[in-house]
Amino acid sequence: MDYRQLGRSGLKVSALTLGTMTFGGKGSFAKTGNTDPAGARRQIDMCLDAGINLYDTADVYSTGLSEEILGEAVSDRRDRLLIATKARFPMGKDPNDRGLSRHHLVRACEASLRRLKTDYIDLYQLHEWDGLTPLEETLAALDDLVRSGKVRYVGVSNFSGWHLMKALGISERDGFVRPVSQQIHYTLQAREAEYELAPIAVDQGVGILIWSPLAGGLLSGKYRRGRPEPEGTRKANDWREPPVRDLDKLHDIVEVLVEIAEARGVSAAQVALAWLIGRPGVASAVIGARTDEQLADNLKAADLTLSADECARLEEVSRPPLLYPYWHQANTASDRLSAADLVLIAPHLKA
Repeated sequence: MDYRQLGRSGLKVSALTLGTMTFGGKGSFAKTGNTDPAGARRQIDMCLDAGINLYDTADVYSTGLSEEILGEAVSDRRDRLLIATKARFPMGKDPNDRGLSRHHLVRACEASLRRLKTDYIDLYQLHEWDGLTPLEETLAALDDLVRSGKVRYVGVSNFSGWHLMKALGISERDGFVRPVSQQIHYTLQAREAEYELAPIAVDQGVGILIWSPLAGGLLSGKYRRGRPEPEGTRKANDWREPPVRDLDKLHDIVEVLVEIAEARGVSAAQVALAWLIGRPGVASAVIGARTDEQLADNLKAADLTLSADECARLEEVSRPPLLYPYWHQANTASDRLSAADLVLIAPHLKA
């Protein structure tokens, strides 16, 4: 297992993270899976044996049940791993049971600590943007949680580029704890992160954690052109994240994944994950699995290194178009582009 520095921090995280959204299967989250406590402990054992040291959850997953199951499963080996959780989404009917206010964040953190049966959270993440709460209030609350010892590092999730840069600017201006990570959606099927979020990661030292790195199973090799949709999958259960805007392009990407996988004797999922954890700024891909077999297969991606030719084929079939001002920069500024600029623009200069 490869271990990467998480952003501009001294923390090392495994290239793969276990996501626990499937733990519990309560309410709408039953569509993603329903791993019970015994299954959760078994999957955590598999991940620890493979070298995974980061385990990601959120208070909203099955209304806290995911945190409870994770906390129980690791209570006897807490010092062997890192726990990441998140807050922002509704946890009750009261108008203050949501958002990124000091009121909600402090209460949410303390509730998560109780469910996780731990004294501290290694990485506490803002699960989504809150345009109503001043960022100064949110970051001050996070700073207090770190100073109190309840939280060790903080990150954000699902922020836009300007949201993230504003958070970084305020944290540095006011001396608040600085976010070390951003958990985002980024796959071969959805490379929008390369316009702003991945360049920010490289330029500002904010590590990327990737949720749903197989695009909800779309990149597993099961969804093929001209074939019926597989039963028992997230998509078949009407879990519609991420959106598919170009079905033909998705099928083209999957065909290349399958061709590379068959030539290497591995799965399409392993190829998709290997490509992703090799991208600039990426610290870890958060994998989740409905079954132990899926998890065992995904874990093998950590040992797969793609060739330059294989990466070039995947790049060509999935490359996002240059929007403005990037096409203008490619045409007129290619002599003075930084490593952050080149995350998006470099493939177009070679094309």
